[in-house]
Amino acid sequence: MDMSKIKRILIVRTDRIGDVALSTPTITATRRAFPDAYVACLVSEATRDIVQGNPYVNEVIVFSKKETLRLSSYLRAKRFDIALILHSTTRINILCFLAGIPRRVGYARHKMDFLLTDKLAYTKGMGKEHESEYSLDVLRCLGIEAESSPLVMPLSITDENVVKRLLLENGIKEGERFAMIHPGASHVSKMWGLENFAKVSDILSERFSLKIVLVSSAAQAEIGERVRDLMKHRPVFLCGKTPLKVLAALLKRSSLFISNDSGPVHIACAVGANVISIFSRNEKGLSPARWGPLAERAIVLHKDVGCVECLAHNCKKGFLCLNSITVEEVVEKAAELLKA
Repeated sequence: MDMSKIKRILIVRTDRIGDVALSTPTITATRRAFPDAYVACLVSEATRDIVQGNPYVNEVIVFSKKETLRLSSYLRAKRFDIALILHSTTRINILCFLAGIPRRVGYARHKMDFLLTDKLAYTKGMGKEHESEYSLDVLRCLGIEAESSPLVMPLSITDENVVKRLLLENGIKEGERFAMIHPGASHVSKMWGLENFAKVSDILSERFSLKIVLVSSAAQAEIGERVRDLMKHRPVFLCGKTPLKVLAALLKRSSLFISNDSGPVHIACAVGANVISIFSRNEKGLSPARWGPLAERAIVLHKDVGCVECLAHNCKKGFLCLNSITVEEVVEKAAELLKA
């Protein structure tokens, strides 16, 4: 296909928050390569806000497994020339085929690979690149010189004002410094001790006069409650109360964000927050080399304890990788970021 004939592009990434955030440089690179093209993004409902308002995107389309046939008809009517499938799945490959998109580019990783017209070898598990680079490689396989760029998380004045009011309602004045703590993660093998988060929070409150804001998804609000109950100083409790745009606007105003390896880390990087990401797994494809935060003011705390394969919740070492990271180390890194 002549690249000059590509006028309508569908970028597909229907997995989780961090994955979509790390794919935003591919959106930027696509717009640079095709400045006049119509660019749409197909994402899940949970991640819509990451791309909604992106200046390089003409349309955001929400993916629903229950409406595959209806969605294929909608996409067919859009007459896309190419689909850039950043995370291929059986259902997505079928969807793009049924939508009649003539060129379908993605990673070969399952039995429906034959529905792709352009296939990249699935080597992500080797962890030789960062996830953001793996996404850019989908463009590069077309002969496009796609360069890395900062993550993007668009915010509106309305988003900023909502957070300004939210902070005032919770006793944090304009200009007052606060740290955000995110103790949740997608898996227990990625979660630092809750008592450690509580201790770090209290030290930050006492030593640096920071207000502490606890955040989490609604599904993990109980984890935040347990951290709150372990703290000496009562935090601002916003667990389950921060949709993505609100979370991003809060992170932009924060002095520091401390989190396990999780999606919100990449949202924090996109808005320029000071970030400490606590990493556990060292297995190729799971380590910070592939999933670490991408920002100048981001620090990864990670201990290699000799594991070749991560057994996740079946860990035989009592999560030694996580337990080797001390409260003192986190506080020391926090001090570095706060001074900078």
